[in-house]
Amino acid sequence: MVVEQGQQLWAPTQQKIDSSGLAHYMQWLRSRGVCDAADYQSLWQWSVTDLEGFWRSIWDYFEIQADGDPAQVLVSRRMPGAQWFPDTRLNYAEHVFRQASAQRPAIIARCESAAVQSVSWAQLQRDVGALSAKLRQLGVVAGDTVVAYLPNVPQTVTAFLACASIGAIWSSCAPEMGVSVVLDRFQQIQPKLIFATDSYTYAGKHFDRRAVLQQVLDGLPEIEHVVHVPGPLFATGETELSWRNTLDWAQMLAEPTALQFERLPFSHPLWVVYSSGTTGLPKAMVHSHGGIVLTHLKTNRLQHDVQPGDRFMFLGSTGWIVWNLMIGSLLAGATVVLSDGNPTEPDDAALWDFIDRYQVSLFGCGAAFLNKNMKDGIQPGQGRCFEKLRAINSTGSPLPLEAYAWVYENVKSDLWLASISGGTDIASGFVACAPILPVNAGEIQCRELGVAAYAFNEQGQRVVGEVGELVITEPMPSMPVHFWNDVEGARYYDSYFDVFPGLWRHGDWIEFSERGSAVIYGRSDSTINRFGIRMGTAEIYRVVEELDAVTDSLVVDLEYLGRPSFMPLFVTLAKGEQLTPKLGEQIKNAIKTRASARHVPNVVVQVAEIPRTLTGKKMEVPVRKLLLGADAAKVASPDAMANPSSIDFFIQFREQVPQA
Repeated sequence: MVVEQGQQLWAPTQQKIDSSGLAHYMQWLRSRGVCDAADYQSLWQWSVTDLEGFWRSIWDYFEIQADGDPAQVLVSRRMPGAQWFPDTRLNYAEHVFRQASAQRPAIIARCESAAVQSVSWAQLQRDVGALSAKLRQLGVVAGDTVVAYLPNVPQTVTAFLACASIGAIWSSCAPEMGVSVVLDRFQQIQPKLIFATDSYTYAGKHFDRRAVLQQVLDGLPEIEHVVHVPGPLFATGETELSWRNTLDWAQMLAEPTALQFERLPFSHPLWVVYSSGTTGLPKAMVHSHGGIVLTHLKTNRLQHDVQPGDRFMFLGSTGWIVWNLMIGSLLAGATVVLSDGNPTEPDDAALWDFIDRYQVSLFGCGAAFLNKNMKDGIQPGQGRCFEKLRAINSTGSPLPLEAYAWVYENVKSDLWLASISGGTDIASGFVACAPILPVNAGEIQCRELGVAAYAFNEQGQRVVGEVGELVITEPMPSMPVHFWNDVEGARYYDSYFDVFPGLWRHGDWIEFSERGSAVIYGRSDSTINRFGIRMGTAEIYRVVEELDAVTDSLVVDLEYLGRPSFMPLFVTLAKGEQLTPKLGEQIKNAIKTRASARHVPNVVVQVAEIPRTLTGKKMEVPVRKLLLGADAAKVASPDAMANPSSIDFFIQFREQVPQA
């Protein structure tokens, strides 16, 4: 199956449209005379024009439980500094437990080192109630920071909800993260207590993290208590703990206590999340209880069509924002399906077997996971019916056209395949999906409601049908309320508002069509500028990675301060392939034919691995800086990389880069 850019691959039936949460919301708006939009594009236009009206409708439609008066939606529209619903108090965890039901589990967990586990709503409520009471006894109060060094397991969800019920501020790192990565994050926020495991499992191996955590604790003297969540080593009896003031997880849950919720100001911090930290100290972004409740209800119920009883699974560690979004599906009444460890353990079919057997409704993953399955020749649809699976979300990088075809040929033909793009910065999407729209190959379906996203040219003008900077012109409730320890907001301002004052510049190249669909072309700070023509790296990846011989790629343009452009393309190849002159020419010809002559690299170079962050993103900017002569220690922290040894090749390769 060969597909072309923009080709329609799937469309919802009228029955699916009518039964969607979005259609119900649109009918609700019409019945109240609030908005009579007939289609998604006009609904979106209303949502960003009547900003206060839209977000008040979200408040009313989802019947937000709060103290105070929601009449004043927004104090002012300025960015940064917008204040939402200033006269209200609410709690994230309270809204989660509104969905408690004996008819479905709250959590289903797939872990490499254990049998599949199901957690009922009654059990979750009991555990969160007991844990939050114990945290209060230990002196944890609203505004304290509590951190976690835990994998993607039910205990992590329990700990987060307990903190949220109190008003303690949550922050987490995945246990595969190294000492410097964890300290770069947690030292900024000075936590009072840490939940931590002794070990985790990946690809059939147990990884002992006791010594790592000891170093973390040495760097965090303000931590008063360590709550030990047993890992696989503890289960085998191999663990002896020497951490200070350690409490056992079972001990923390021993005394059942009625769950209580502290209603907090709308802007009260819910969690602190972080930028990748591959260059410099990670930005510590603070999101609010109210902003996340409204946004995750809107995103999950209206954009992703999460319905009560759905089973929502998104591959990602506790250090990636997709974990937060997935947990947010509890607000919509879904069962959260956790997957910890290697998704392809013990074999490539394991995860697809699980999705089929446990009736996952909505599955999310990085585009790299789908690409790998495609390159490896996996055929998930063979022998499986995927009766309940109705949507796959792809994020992290643009999904190649070939991968669209692979999903519809090899997974399921009647499937809503949605490419989405957002970020840690807003804990949701800028451009994403809508259940009433068709799927067109290579395109993101739409802007999210309430997200005033546009493409801007260099003159600061909105453009359609042209590639430009992704700019947000109106505030959103899930924008960070501030960065932690950011004196007078200087770092926050410099991160988004220094190019177009008063407008959020996100740092992506994007193109919008007349109908509102979008194509992401890569990071604008890794822009290719060949002979005066700007282009996105994704344009090249889209061509190169569709070749059978290529499994991954990275391209950088080394034009800088007037030096001639030199653009190397780095590729990893399929098993048994070698970069012969013939294959090199094949790659260049494919780029020339399917992109343009200007996209053709100066050289094609075979590498063992493409450097990636812990969340799977290609490290274009650090590699570019490195090849331009920057100190390797300053451009890429090994502990923030998924494959730190991969950078060694590029340190050596820069000796081959032509000088200006």
